[in-house]
Amino acid sequence: MRTFGVEEEFFIVDPYTGLPVAPPAAARAHLLALSVDGTRTVAEFLACQVESNGPVCTHRDEALASARTYRAALARATLDMGLQAVALGTPPRLPEAPAVVSPGDRYRAITSLCEGIATEHYLCGLHVHVGIEDTASGVMALNEIRRWLPVLTACGSNSPYWRGSDTGFASWRNIHYRRWAVQGIPPHFTNEQDYERRMKFIFDSDVVLDAGHISWGARLSAHHPTLEVRVADTQLNATNSVLLALIVRSLVDTGLNAATPVLQPSAEALYLAQWQAAKFGLHGNHLDPLDGTKTSATRMMRSLLDHIQHALKQNGDFEYVSAGLERLMEHGTGADIQRTRFHRGGFNAVLDEAAAAIAA
Repeated sequence: MRTFGVEEEFFIVDPYTGLPVAPPAAARAHLLALSVDGTRTVAEFLACQVESNGPVCTHRDEALASARTYRAALARATLDMGLQAVALGTPPRLPEAPAVVSPGDRYRAITSLCEGIATEHYLCGLHVHVGIEDTASGVMALNEIRRWLPVLTACGSNSPYWRGSDTGFASWRNIHYRRWAVQGIPPHFTNEQDYERRMKFIFDSDVVLDAGHISWGARLSAHHPTLEVRVADTQLNATNSVLLALIVRSLVDTGLNAATPVLQPSAEALYLAQWQAAKFGLHGNHLDPLDGTKTSATRMMRSLLDHIQHALKQNGDFEYVSAGLERLMEHGTGADIQRTRFHRGGFNAVLDEAAAAIAA
């Protein structure tokens, strides 16, 4: 069974103002030392963020238990500091001053190169790593998963608000990411040699500092034998994080083991589909990844489940994922839940929901 791992990014906010806040040095050091059930904490780009790096998992129960335990521990730790941790793709309220970037030579170099982008990078995502055998198989899986990135974006949308206003998008984080030099849907690669040639071209440019600076929605890790998918916003609850991780694992399995669909969507079709997914979430029109036709969110989800059902059943995840997708369609994504809470109690209700979901 193919291994996978989950990384989740969180904002630290002031519970009274709702604004992202950089904890004092001692408190920050305490947070970064937090390690629970194989999940450790690492610094993120902004000082008001932390990232959890979950363990390498084989079964969903491992990932779910680890994510829930870590989130509860993070909630307690921040509460003890008089702060709150929230799982939102973008914070609904932002300070007027530029964001404080985390210390470190790499972060300083990125900020120096792209200061106007870097100091507004209030974005938190869910990153799913899936084990691959080698670069060649990774390129093959990358070619096949790229058509499904808009679907994952729609399912994982959790960032409708920005600077105190509704953006009109389900995932404003994905739209905001478009400002970086290398982002969006990765290109289709002919083979491993084509991949390496094009990566060399990117690294030889003067706008990409290293492999971690490549912001494609899916990429091959430079440090681990994994394919990383990063289009989903960070999720309100651990259940949806693991749901998306299991879908990604099954997409990799299917891409490496099943016959390649005849249709290879064009770059412009996928670019448009990604924008549609960020705009509408699980509403409006979408692109069917298998035949390239316009379709509804319901049919798009059915295409996804049909496509990966064999891999899901082999992994023992079919019931969990099918129930999870049904729940998303019935109750909505994080973006839908945020908007519902806002209409009931404003941004305070949104932040209370996000904090409660972590502590649960």
